Amino acid sequence: MTVQTTGSVATAIDSARWPAVARAPRGPSSMMTGRIADSLLRRAVAKLPIRLEYPDGTVIGAADQTLPTMMIHDAKALSRRVGRFGLIGFGESYMAGEWTSNDLAGVMTAFANSVAELIPTALQWLRPLAVVRHPRSMYNSLTQARSNIAEHYDLSNDLFAEFLDETMTYSSALFDTSRPGWADLADAQHRKIDSLLDSARVGPGSRLLEIGTGWGELAIRAAARGAHVHSITLSAEQQRMAQQRVADAGLSDRVVIELKDYREVDGLYDAVVSVEMIEAVGYRFWPTYFHTLDRLVSPGGRVAIQAITMPHDRMLASRNTYTWIQKYIFPGGMIPSVEAIVGITERETRLRTVGVTSLRADYAETLRLWRERFLARREAVSALGFDDVFHRMWELYLAYSEAGFRCGYLDVYQWTFAPTGSDL
Repeated sequence: MTVQTTGSVATAIDSARWPAVARAPRGPSSMMTGRIADSLLRRAVAKLPIRLEYPDGTVIGAADQTLPTMMIHDAKALSRRVGRFGLIGFGESYMAGEWTSNDLAGVMTAFANSVAELIPTALQWLRPLAVVRHPRSMYNSLTQARSNIAEHYDLSNDLFAEFLDETMTYSSALFDTSRPGWADLADAQHRKIDSLLDSARVGPGSRLLEIGTGWGELAIRAAARGAHVHSITLSAEQQRMAQQRVADAGLSDRVVIELKDYREVDGLYDAVVSVEMIEAVGYRFWPTYFHTLDRLVSPGGRVAIQAITMPHDRMLASRNTYTWIQKYIFPGGMIPSVEAIVGITERETRLRTVGVTSLRADYAETLRLWRERFLARREAVSALGFDDVFHRMWELYLAYSEAGFRCGYLDVYQWTFAPTGSDL
């Protein structure tokens, strides 16, 4: 175990569990790229509505002390990580406690708003120095996909229960704008689910396929409408809890939950629904995903998905880049663009768009509420066996995601498709 003390943050980091976090890069090359990274960070912050505070009292940025602030506890370690590993290093530095913030989401939003300008044009040639090679986990074969899903969703049902609402729904809610807030989150999740089921025309007697079970709330609400639900997941933990929740609701006769990959499903369904699943299948498998939806929906049926998107130019730039989110949160994942989804469906399937609704502001609020509750449950999370590095990692993930939706770098859509020739 490596014991690391960083300014006011003292952290015992398990080097076996967190090898890249336990020790910052060293050597002449890391020192050189670190100096460049430190200069770029200072230059960027001087133009952004945030501040840097260093242990010696130096402050970079605006004088307004109410602005989001990065408190730097180990400037050399932070700069060497960023210089060597780019944004992965930036995230690992936070995990190591080398910097903290009084408003993490605010800091991340400011950076996200200026992501395209953070590195000056004259220094773009340095990008390859901080690009990490894609690991084999990025290729979602049948075997690897199961492993990737398990790494996130099989962490612990109890962990997710600490910050999700009672519906155990892990995707953007759809708020009634007249009553936003935590008290309304469960209602907002039901509103989101009902919107998807309505778009897919799910009602009494409908044969519904759900790709990505989650913890079963959508299947329960669909079955309560009288639908016959076939739900599939790659998470054994989710399957176990979802089956219990379905049984508790008295709906086991209408819901079957299988541990199965979407590529292994056969049959025809009146409706196919998939919530924030496309992000997990990987860039190479987006065509396969939509071919599968097309194959499984009946001629008069509907497909309704909820999909996170990013701008097309950013997607093209990042599809060959290994990111902090992929390394620590969603291995094998990749967020598509609207153009990618439209292009694949119109070129390669019968599926045609019949409805699109953005939930971008709703997702920012959902993530804020999750992060607020996660932070409030720190002791409970620790009691489940998750250490301080994990806690900082998860906090950064939630803040990073919230920032993406707040600034518009990310969006999320409820998207409805109908097969060509059906009654639109």
